[in-house]
Amino acid sequence: MSMIFDPRAPRSLFADDVVISRAEAQRVIESVVKRSRADAVQAVIRSSRTRNVRFAANQLSTAGVVEDTTLVVMSIIGRKHAAVTTNDLSPESIERTVRKAEAIARLSPDDAEMLPVLGQQNLADLGAAWDDATANLEASAVTAAANTALAPARKGTTLTVAGFLVTGADAIAIGTSAGLFAYHRGTNANFTLTVRTVDGTGSGWAGEDAPAWGALDFARVSAHAIEKAERSRNPVAIEPGRYTVILEPQAVGDLVGLMPRYFNARSADEGRSPFAKTGGGNKLGEMIVNAMITLSSEPANPLVLAQPFDGDGMPLTKQSWISNGALSAMLVPRAWAARRNLVATGTPNNLILGGGTTTREQMIANTQRGVLVTRLWYLRETDPRTMSYTGLTRDGTFLIENGKISKSIKNMRFNESPLFLLNNVESLGPVRRTASDGPGTQIMPVLKARDFNFTSLSDAV
Repeated sequence: MSMIFDPRAPRSLFADDVVISRAEAQRVIESVVKRSRADAVQAVIRSSRTRNVRFAANQLSTAGVVEDTTLVVMSIIGRKHAAVTTNDLSPESIERTVRKAEAIARLSPDDAEMLPVLGQQNLADLGAAWDDATANLEASAVTAAANTALAPARKGTTLTVAGFLVTGADAIAIGTSAGLFAYHRGTNANFTLTVRTVDGTGSGWAGEDAPAWGALDFARVSAHAIEKAERSRNPVAIEPGRYTVILEPQAVGDLVGLMPRYFNARSADEGRSPFAKTGGGNKLGEMIVNAMITLSSEPANPLVLAQPFDGDGMPLTKQSWISNGALSAMLVPRAWAARRNLVATGTPNNLILGGGTTTREQMIANTQRGVLVTRLWYLRETDPRTMSYTGLTRDGTFLIENGKISKSIKNMRFNESPLFLLNNVESLGPVRRTASDGPGTQIMPVLKARDFNFTSLSDAV
């Protein structure tokens, strides 16, 4: 598909709305459809407003507000299609964008997998994903919260703090010449904090993410990160190898959150994924991890309310990818569904790993020798067929001996697969929403597993 971006003018104003309203979005999409001379047309509007404060060295450093609204028009002529993007929603710009998309589509090659645009779908209304207070937050509230988080470190001279606080309001609308109109808006607040000891040996991290600003506890995040930093001073080296690990929810999400991309049914059926079956087909229905594991997506989950449709306008409902250890569903793209006579699923935008009742403290008490991990970073794929990754621990890694945290240890590199991790699970704890840097939102538990593969030491703090 050919694409072009037209940045000639700023977006139109939406009166007092923070992001584009349902009525305004519908008006713009109807205008696109009326102007279209193509066989079919799809219009996608994305509108957002984010407010952020960054701080470093115990001081506020930058602050800003970013507002953006774009319209993407995809024109389809026969089996050819092209998309043009603009951030000007004036009638003149819409006309220009539609004509340009059609002109480029005529010059594009045929797409053998081109499908008709969707008609109207039965979509859930998740109005609870929107919080007015978060959408209309003043700059003074954000800076006050940042100063609250900085206050404990400012009282002394042994800690230095850096972090990022961002709030956002987003809206998306999708419409087609076949009658589809889908609209969703939501808000989000995210706060992450890294604390370093001034001697350069200790580092701690904490973060929270929520759909509403009022759900964040800045003092709690700060206290958690400070405790990790102070406890991680003067780390010692231990021999790499296979260890029992206790991964806090953020670390679990860092690794398990990579799994959805591998659930694609086409990749499995074509032999390109961990779920490909020898001789053809996929492992749907087979046990792939420990029977304790259930992994799902659910836009209506109140902890991680998400857009109830995907980028094409396909409805998203609760979907269990792994049920009691068995592969229970796969992500089926529309084109593959049409070719194989399957039901298309849509692409999920959140991930939920079921938890248990064992607390982190109980896991530690029941561990003779192991490693407690705060979070993981710099993850890179090493083998797509086994879902294997390499990465590093970060911001608080501790040795457990005889049921207690005995000392801070140096960070270590690991080679591990989410599948191996979930197969080796020994216990699961309470879940929470993680402060993920990746797409979508996650609910993850604290987790204890055996034989986690640490391969080398790292001097990084």
